[in-house]
Amino acid sequence: MALKLKRGIKELVAEANAEIETLTAAQAIVLMDDSDTVLVDLRDIRELEREGYIPQAFHAPRGMLEFWVDPESPYHKEIFGSGKRFVFFCAGGLRSALAAHTVQRMGLEPVCHIEGGFRAWKEAGGPVEQHPGREKSSGQHVKRPPPKDAR
Repeated sequence: MALKLKRGIKELVAEANAEIETLTAAQAIVLMDDSDTVLVDLRDIRELEREGYIPQAFHAPRGMLEFWVDPESPYHKEIFGSGKRFVFFCAGGLRSALAAHTVQRMGLEPVCHIEGGFRAWKEAGGPVEQHPGREKSSGQHVKRPPPKDAR
């Protein structure tokens, strides 16, 4: 018997999108150099290594986001207390919709996400850099820390 969920991912993302601000990639590109805006990359480190990253984006793996946002968490990151606008993105816009919705419900404001995620960013001509952790040299991978890593 197949698992019957009360609400699947389609419903969760639709609910999130109904309650959060969504930007096009073109709108997000304009905000890239805004000192009051932080682009937040939710993708897994392997995705950054494989696909590249947006320069100056803050890397916050999706699995740690709530812990990094909460000032009472031992994992809290000060950047989330900066009062800046946070523009979340993932590979295709689904995880970022859920993430923006969750942190908005936690009380982090203002937040939004990029419709279509990193894929839409690239298609819109947004700048992308290659991750230094996956440079091929003589057939071997050289590991280096990611840019603007949130340690």
